[in-house]
Amino acid sequence: MEAAALSRIGLAGLAVMGQNLALNVAEKGFPISVYNRTTSKVDETLDRAHNEGQLPLTGHYTPRDFVLSIQKPRSVIILVKAGAPVDQTIAALTEHMEPGDTIIDGGNEWYENTERRIVEANSKGLLYLGMGVSGGEEGARNGPSLMPGGSFDAYNNIKDIVEKVAAQVEDGPCVTYIGEGGSGNFVKMVHNGIEYGDMQLISEAYDVLKNVGGLSNSELAEIFDEWNRGELESFLIEITADIFKVKDEHGEGELVDKILDKTGMKGTGKWTVQQAAELSVAAPTIAASLDCRYLSGLKDEREAAAKVLAEAGLKEEVGTVRSGIDKKRLIDDVRQALYASKICSYAQGMNLLRAKSLEKNWNLNFGELARIWKGGCIIRAVFLDRIKKAYQRNPDLASLVVDPDFAKEMVQRQAAWRRVVGLAISAGISTPGMCASLAYFDTYRRARLPANLVQAQRDLFGAHTYERVDRPGAFHTEWTKLARKNA
Repeated sequence: MEAAALSRIGLAGLAVMGQNLALNVAEKGFPISVYNRTTSKVDETLDRAHNEGQLPLTGHYTPRDFVLSIQKPRSVIILVKAGAPVDQTIAALTEHMEPGDTIIDGGNEWYENTERRIVEANSKGLLYLGMGVSGGEEGARNGPSLMPGGSFDAYNNIKDIVEKVAAQVEDGPCVTYIGEGGSGNFVKMVHNGIEYGDMQLISEAYDVLKNVGGLSNSELAEIFDEWNRGELESFLIEITADIFKVKDEHGEGELVDKILDKTGMKGTGKWTVQQAAELSVAAPTIAASLDCRYLSGLKDEREAAAKVLAEAGLKEEVGTVRSGIDKKRLIDDVRQALYASKICSYAQGMNLLRAKSLEKNWNLNFGELARIWKGGCIIRAVFLDRIKKAYQRNPDLASLVVDPDFAKEMVQRQAAWRRVVGLAISAGISTPGMCASLAYFDTYRRARLPANLVQAQRDLFGAHTYERVDRPGAFHTEWTKLARKNA
């Protein structure tokens, strides 16, 4: 009788994401215990559970009562701020947990912290998962994309729950066991890096259409709505169309035009770029999106620079370029440029995952990752089904750029892509994400690069040696001596 009254799972950390995930679990028919150090959050969650359908959720006010209210082997999800708060919460809960119990950290945690905690948990006989959760507040409540990595036994303990709680798409729930160690957190980190790239590329499409094409917000809303019915169909395109429709309640026009042009960030994009550098993986689109966030933060400096350069004689070229524009063609070109740039951005993210998987022996399944991102998460898009199929056709695919289907699409779109980037450059509109994607494509597709000259320079000043194209071995040349002798 006592066992019947116990909860199936627990969740500690009741900020909005935690509350919403707990209510989602309860709504799917799994009794859940919740706990938060600030007791008002427990009461708030209990009220919501009552108001949202008498959901099977019980609140607890001490770590001991919370842990003891969960049936064995216990599974506890932690959703608190990454870093020290996670360690503090684990310390408070594990005091009352027993060998065989499971801890699941659902925050955006640095993957090496998860790997450290796995070792610490194992020393106490506990199982541990680091689980990426994507979809924001709405996803957590109605069905997120979940990326659990760590103990496979721990995953099996909660598999029935997460498969119901996750977003559902036609080929299954948006959750899968990612792999060992910190793989779940790493995959979520790269997901966020791809998200940075996606958002930057969309903002550039907006900038070109608005400032070169002269389109109004209502026209932009229509265009993004239309794009969301085609190859670009995705959550981010959908919400962008919605943003253009919202009027400013404090004045004339649309709200989007009143928002300060400074973009915030929480760190996962920076981690992605740092990891790409560590692993020698080119991720220029994601890096460009991060740089743009840094530059957006320099609002005062940018305003001062605009003034100084105008005084120095810099003329705005937008008006000149706009006068000769075929609006309909520009809109179609921008759509194609956005799609081609997006393929490059995703290719960079997948290549980073592949490099890390090889380094850590995680054996990541890239087709399955694309599948679980098709619903619930911020980067969800129809296009991910094509990525899934590309990796199913060839699990060892070197890059999405050379998948036969994507290769055809890139080639078909490259003329429009080049027109958009060229037009933006001539108008003085920065498109760093699209430029980075195009440069990545052009560099990757060339059988011979000017890297031979760079290697010759390295050999001249540092005797770093070089290889030749016509014979094996490493060579060094006394370049300066020979150059003077031949002069």
